[in-house]
Amino acid sequence: SGAASGAIPGAHARLWLSAGVKKSIDFSFDDHPGDDEERPRVAWAVAVLDDCEGCGDLRVELMLEDEGAHGTGVTGHLSPATARRVRAALGVALREIGEDPGT
Repeated sequence: SGAASGAIPGAHARLWLSAGVKKSIDFSFDDHPGDDEERPRVAWAVAVLDDCEGCGDLRVELMLEDEGAHGTGVTGHLSPATARRVRAALGVALREIGEDPGT
């Protein structure tokens, strides 16, 4: 495990990022129909970053915005504990609809 396998090490091991770096992990769109005139699809992106001076530590970045509305979305900088909490909440939501949350 660790940086060699692509996993993000703890905050004490910042060597995998140089100063002011953001690494994109994944991005896509939600599964809402694209032809709904009342509610657009939502683009989402997950990244890791070390360039948030206010955070002072590594963060998981979660961005959400309406499809085609580049730069108008909401971005959160999640600590590892908060990212795990979001992951757990998604797992509970999947179980609530009868789906296996996976790993």
